[in-house]
Amino acid sequence: MSEHDNDDYGFDTRAVRAGQLRTQEGEQSEPIFPTVSFVANSAAQAAARFSGAEPGNIYSRFTNPTVRTFEERLASLEGGERCVATGSGMAAILTACMGLLKNGDHIVASRSLFGPTVILFNTILARFGVQTTFVPLTDNTAWEQAIKPNTRLLFLETPSNPLSEIADIKALSDIAHRHGCLLVVDNCFLTPALQRPLELGADIVVHSASKYIDGQGRAVGGAVVGSQQLVGGDIYSFLRTAGPSMSPFNAWIYLKGLETLRLRMEAHSKNALQLATWLEQQPAVARVYYPGLKSHPQHALAARQQSGFGGVLAFEVTGGREAAWKVIDATRLLSITATFGDTKSTITHPATTTHWRLTPEARTASGITDGLIRIGVGLEDIEDLKNDLVRGLDARLV
Repeated sequence: MSEHDNDDYGFDTRAVRAGQLRTQEGEQSEPIFPTVSFVANSAAQAAARFSGAEPGNIYSRFTNPTVRTFEERLASLEGGERCVATGSGMAAILTACMGLLKNGDHIVASRSLFGPTVILFNTILARFGVQTTFVPLTDNTAWEQAIKPNTRLLFLETPSNPLSEIADIKALSDIAHRHGCLLVVDNCFLTPALQRPLELGADIVVHSASKYIDGQGRAVGGAVVGSQQLVGGDIYSFLRTAGPSMSPFNAWIYLKGLETLRLRMEAHSKNALQLATWLEQQPAVARVYYPGLKSHPQHALAARQQSGFGGVLAFEVTGGREAAWKVIDATRLLSITATFGDTKSTITHPATTTHWRLTPEARTASGITDGLIRIGVGLEDIEDLKNDLVRGLDARLV
């Protein structure tokens, strides 16, 4: 760990400096180490490093200085002891599951999950004998009732994608630990700048670093954060052997993203709240989903466990898919793409993009209607975003 990882430093200081170890060149910015392997001074040193008797770099699949700097910085910001960086957000979820689960284990998961996460649980993990029960995110009683003797993990996103439902992390951590389970929280929507699930009792945090941690839509990556025992043990062992690793170049991009993380998240949240408030006033909009609104059913909970409400909102228009597509197609400024977390605002139709592989019944249970539109609110001028959506909402009537 570097001299800058002291807990006495504030969030912004650690976001800029944590994890950095300067080389003999005395560089100010973190270097990129684009190398496959690292050279030992002797056969004995190589043997000691491979056995773990001596720390040191071996092979960039599992030891790289640039990746390690990113891991240590993100762990510091999340309040964790160890981080493992992966090649994507989905790889982070897979790595956590493969490191912690075995044949015959059981997961209790929120039914309000990103579509590919549901497919991962229902299709891929099921092939290896891991079964999943899905429950309503906000129903704590349903979570506890779904736990079986072989339940190992409780898995959730909060806020959820795309309806921004809010889970009570502290209450669910108490339920998980009472039954000897681990609580895994996907913190992609808020990042540690706005929410720190480990401080609320979660055991593991997963990220898609491709979103707000980067902040400019440049690179794909993910991360798993938690204790040294959990993340530094079987989770790291899976990454070392199976290799769903982050590249040094992407790790360097994420380091630059972390330096401005809090500033960006506050700006995203400000824009999103203004846009959500405005959308609630539009006659063509049936409902707006954003936890910063007082009309949101978990607004008080979100205000209590988060320091901001994030940059993602969703709204529903009457007229189903045809009307929703007209709104999306008539916009000119918003980018029609299924990602978010970018400086550029994005717009998508979840039922036919991010959640299209779910059955119609599963989409209905998750509240993903044909009239639902999701926006990843960027950093453009808010009036320009409103004017662009006016074009879309007016087109719905044509």
